[in-house]
Amino acid sequence: MEITEINNRYSQLAESDCCLSCGGAINFALAKPGEVCVDLGSGRGTDVLRMAERVGEAGFVFGIDISDGMLEKARKNADKLGVANVSFIRSELEKLDLSDQTADLVISNCTLNHAADKQLVWNEIYRILKVGGRFVVSDIYATTAIPDEYRNDPVAIAECWAGAVTRQEYMHTLDCAGFEMVEVIEESMPYQKGKAQVASFTIRGVRTEILSEGSLL
Repeated sequence: MEITEINNRYSQLAESDCCLSCGGAINFALAKPGEVCVDLGSGRGTDVLRMAERVGEAGFVFGIDISDGMLEKARKNADKLGVANVSFIRSELEKLDLSDQTADLVISNCTLNHAADKQLVWNEIYRILKVGGRFVVSDIYATTAIPDEYRNDPVAIAECWAGAVTRQEYMHTLDCAGFEMVEVIEESMPYQKGKAQVASFTIRGVRTEILSEGSLL
């Protein structure tokens, strides 16, 4: 799906009661005072504002989204609540508009499955994390390859499974990005969606860099 189409689709949802969530990454993220956090696919900014409260004035939270409508709604919500330690940025997931080693924590909730090139996305997550920084991501995977007929289906896209890959492919992508230890925090039983079968999970990992003799930065 083209970027313009994605922008239009989710901008329309910004003012609706639709919930595009598949998990609760924020519940396991445990943002700490003073940390810099990033929410990929921040939508209306709900999780960004929650983390902003946890990190306090010494911390900062970036919300990343591709939808102008969602970003506008998120900024209005932050202004209404008087939250100053946040910034909402329009950026593609495959090329994040953030500097190397910016974040202590990256979260995402049911967003990464939409990306056309998931390897680039996970490479970017690794790049923007500080050494020792962590991610907590909730997402959807498929038990077998999603039939092509669903890739551009509006309902399948809104339900966040049209772009899902298999669990094996998903975890291999993280490994290729450089994440050596990935923990599955929670995982659902597979469930049917049309001709596809999918499941949701929440995973956590840390960026580590090996120095000499197995020591860590």
